[in-house]
Amino acid sequence: PGMAGGFLLEIRRGTQSALLVIRYEATLPSSPVDVSVAADGLEVRSGGNCEAAALPAGVRLAPSSCRGLRRLPADGLHLRMRLRCPPPSADSVFTLRESLKPQKNYVFYCQSCGDIIVKDRKFLRVLPLPSENWSALVEEWCCHPNPFAKSTLHPQHDDCFLGDTFFLLNSGNESHLSESPIVICKRCKTMLGERVSSDTIKYYVTEVIIQPSEGSFSPTPRSQFVQSMVAQCLVELSSAKSTFRFTVKGDNGKIYILIWLLNSDTLLVESLGSSSSHSVFTLFGDTFLPSSGPMGTWNAVKVLYQPCIKSRNKDLADAWENDIGVHPLKFPSETCLELLLILGLSTTSLPPSLQCMNSFQVRNRCY
Repeated sequence: PGMAGGFLLEIRRGTQSALLVIRYEATLPSSPVDVSVAADGLEVRSGGNCEAAALPAGVRLAPSSCRGLRRLPADGLHLRMRLRCPPPSADSVFTLRESLKPQKNYVFYCQSCGDIIVKDRKFLRVLPLPSENWSALVEEWCCHPNPFAKSTLHPQHDDCFLGDTFFLLNSGNESHLSESPIVICKRCKTMLGERVSSDTIKYYVTEVIIQPSEGSFSPTPRSQFVQSMVAQCLVELSSAKSTFRFTVKGDNGKIYILIWLLNSDTLLVESLGSSSSHSVFTLFGDTFLPSSGPMGTWNAVKVLYQPCIKSRNKDLADAWENDIGVHPLKFPSETCLELLLILGLSTTSLPPSLQCMNSFQVRNRCY
């Protein structure tokens, strides 16, 4: 009994509000539950059991604003409140445009196994590419035939071109690369990218880690890296292009997922409680259990999503694909399936009442 299922605190920086869910196991406690909310912590008493948790630094609640207390079957207790002051701003979202600088040496690693893909590469130019449908837009802008119809944007030897989910490199001096249209890691056989032309390679941001030559490779759990990179793509594109709906496509051209970005100002605080049974997934699956103890804090984006595998949601996917307000994101097909699994695990980890909105499933993605 007691707070065996832990608690979930979902904070919105923009509105300075918070939703607290105190999670129980299948059965209710046999004795009354006393919930105490302080500015810097929470305490739940039931019978002889007491569970207490301190909030992260900078997060301060306004106890007098507590309202809307209710119990939902299979969820636990829900309580809404205001913040006394806004929590610290989220760390700046990592982007390739900011991390890659001209006149610096970089090493490219396979994210899955750490094998070196490109060693000590220096770029004279690091340039962003236009969106993938730029050529179609030119047709609308010009009153004469498209002057760029036969032009291609291929990097020279010292160039790096950055796309939404990939970057292009000139492969002129990469003699170890085969002529295959698919670029794979020689050690672990993971797909890293595609050969765009005889001298241009496309690497996907979900498959490669880029670090300065003077640094060292730091491994990151695969699921954590994938969701972090995808979340960063969503945040950057929504900010730059006011786009909030996305199709996730594989390298085979198929749509795997529809994603609708709700917000990117969420701060999540989760306590696992005292239960030794983990029949319910934690918020980010086992790879996201905090190493410092039973409570963790994450910046997150909240998304709605629909899976499209095996012809599911085909009509909706067709409508989104033909909507100019929907932005396509392309990744290796296996990564799309990984992402779909991550989304499903996260949905399962949420309280049942928070798992769906209309016909979409809800997901909090860490970054």
